Amino acid sequence: MNPIEGHLPTRSPLHDILAPTGIAVIGASSDPTKRGYKAMVGLVKDGYKGDIYPINPKADMILGIKAWPSVTAIPGNPQLALICTPAATVPALVAECGRRGIKGAIILASGFAETGDEGAALEREMMARAEAHGVRIIGPNTSGVFNLHHRINLLALDNVKAGDVGIISQSGNMLLSLALEAQHNGQVGFSTYVGPGNQSDIGFNDYLRYLGEDENTRVAALYVEGFRDGRKFLEVAREVTAMKPVVVYKSGSTEQGQKAASSHTGALAGSYAMTVDLLRQAGVSVVQYSDEILPVAEGLGLLQKARGKRVAVISDGGGQATIASDRLAEAGLELAELSDTTRQRLRDILIPQASTVNPVDVAGSTDAHPSLLATCMEIVAEDDNVDSVFLVGMFGGYSIRFAESLLGDEMRGAEAMVDLSHATTKPLVIYSLYTPIKPPALRRLHEAGLPIYASIEQSVRVLAALGERGQYLAQSHGQPPETAVEPKPALSALFAQAQAEGRDLFEYEAKQLLRDHGIDVPLELVVRSEEELVEAAARFRGAAGDTPLAMKVVSRDILHKSDAGGVKLNLVGEQALRQARAEILGACRAYDPDAEIEGMLVTPMARKGVEVIVGVIRDPIFGPVLMFGLGGIFVEILEDVAFRSIPLTRHDACSMVEQIKAKKILSGVRGESAVDKGALVDLLLTVSRIVEAYPQLSELDLNPVIAHADGYAVVDARVIVDRTIESTDKEAHA
Repeated sequence: MNPIEGHLPTRSPLHDILAPTGIAVIGASSDPTKRGYKAMVGLVKDGYKGDIYPINPKADMILGIKAWPSVTAIPGNPQLALICTPAATVPALVAECGRRGIKGAIILASGFAETGDEGAALEREMMARAEAHGVRIIGPNTSGVFNLHHRINLLALDNVKAGDVGIISQSGNMLLSLALEAQHNGQVGFSTYVGPGNQSDIGFNDYLRYLGEDENTRVAALYVEGFRDGRKFLEVAREVTAMKPVVVYKSGSTEQGQKAASSHTGALAGSYAMTVDLLRQAGVSVVQYSDEILPVAEGLGLLQKARGKRVAVISDGGGQATIASDRLAEAGLELAELSDTTRQRLRDILIPQASTVNPVDVAGSTDAHPSLLATCMEIVAEDDNVDSVFLVGMFGGYSIRFAESLLGDEMRGAEAMVDLSHATTKPLVIYSLYTPIKPPALRRLHEAGLPIYASIEQSVRVLAALGERGQYLAQSHGQPPETAVEPKPALSALFAQAQAEGRDLFEYEAKQLLRDHGIDVPLELVVRSEEELVEAAARFRGAAGDTPLAMKVVSRDILHKSDAGGVKLNLVGEQALRQARAEILGACRAYDPDAEIEGMLVTPMARKGVEVIVGVIRDPIFGPVLMFGLGGIFVEILEDVAFRSIPLTRHDACSMVEQIKAKKILSGVRGESAVDKGALVDLLLTVSRIVEAYPQLSELDLNPVIAHADGYAVVDARVIVDRTIESTDKEAHA
């Protein structure tokens, strides 16, 4: 097994709340239908060692424990209160807990912000009382908490065992589903569970920090419907994933959904795809389906990581070997190329009909000697080209399928696999079609800490998570973001002027922002009159004649210039410029009679190349986010884009370029030259620095950027200005 290394810089205050030495159950009851009864049963039945204080003014004893009429009447000093009473009673009870010195309160009741304005007002009152009295709130509208290593089971769930998987779930039913799945598995156990509810106080980032510090948690698994502070969560996730795996299933899209936006980036941001990209950037293992949560959490908890994505498959059936190969390829994993030495060693022990090319098909070699599979696993595990070993087939069922006398050999094979798991750092993942009936050899493997799966698809998802985690730790963890740039006074003044005039940056101003920070922007001229038009035509007239030019309208009121007829291309000569200017003015006035037209932007036509888009949005949940992808007019249709949270590391920028499906186009197809990916990476990093330097920049679109073999050209640039943030640069107002 791989050790968990590292530490978080600060200690979470949740340790006292989630592992308390005393608990007050407010609303404790002897009625089996009440939550206050269930909580008492869970504490008593599981043998909680701390002090229990049932609070009920109408009872003397509950489940054999002395009850108290109020929190103020109890003699001890509980650190946690479980409040099981209706929503209307909660604010006063929270204040009472605070006066008693209780550090945390779990609020089970619904009827708060999730129900509308009246509930939101009640939630604000509750939080005001909590903040005034120093009480941290879990919930409200939470399913509850357990901490099995401390014998705290406030949900009174049966048949859940203590283990090393920490669960944070916004769905109580999802927790119940995972608990039942773990019970069927037989080997998976849990450390801590929390239902965050409305997250009125404590959010996902707080719970994740606690699980990162908790010595009983080896892997954190989260079911998330919505983040309250996504940027803070990413920050904590980067710290935690450096030490232990984090698995997230994110349901639906982000909270604000698909919003109408003034840029392509704004239209695409807020998507589920964006959330997934940002989580993976922080090292989180994202699962697509809910039935992958526990298998991936178990696999990562047991095996932690793989060195890379090269998998050796050993199978006792050709059909399943083919299926495994297909699923591995779909998951972005590679079939490892076995060395000649490895293949020869396999040939030495297998029958001639066996295939020693990965996937290895042992054919009938193991029918009478199932332990031979363990020998094959050992051979391929010693190959430097192999990062993970995947056993596929019927191991564990040979004595059932062929002869009972094979049980002894299967058990010897299982022991050899256990020994191999201790001797190698490479993950061993096993799929057996006999997994559901748990034969002795598979039970032995599972008990020894080897993950056993009943599905090829789940096995492959675990292998993918192991490879992704290994590569993340090797390539990105510890790599610092690029150094930020200082804002330039003249550019800060430009933002201040745009804010004062209630507009966004004109295109030529946006390009000046880029140019002044080292981004390659072609020469361009602003034409406001006939005289300036004549000067522009002369400026772009070279020895070989007039340069083909593009003309675009400059207007604070026309964002989508092409839609308004505000763009003309391939203009040659002064007369063509005159005609284009007249046509653009006519089209734009027809499009928006009230539009204020600043002038025309004239620039040389860009060379042919690959169109890409670079964009920025300040997401309300995750903060500034950068987007890269295939550009042009189809960007919102194809949605072939990648997202990363700003600031970027160089690894982040490189991975964006490699992530998009169109990366083959960037590499050159059908005789076209490959584009300069290094220049694109530098562009992404510079944009990231610019966004950090100018908080007034709300959205940015560079679309298209024409990528060439020797660099790029920014053809169009749009910068949306945040009118709510004033310029902070004093020199801008000097």
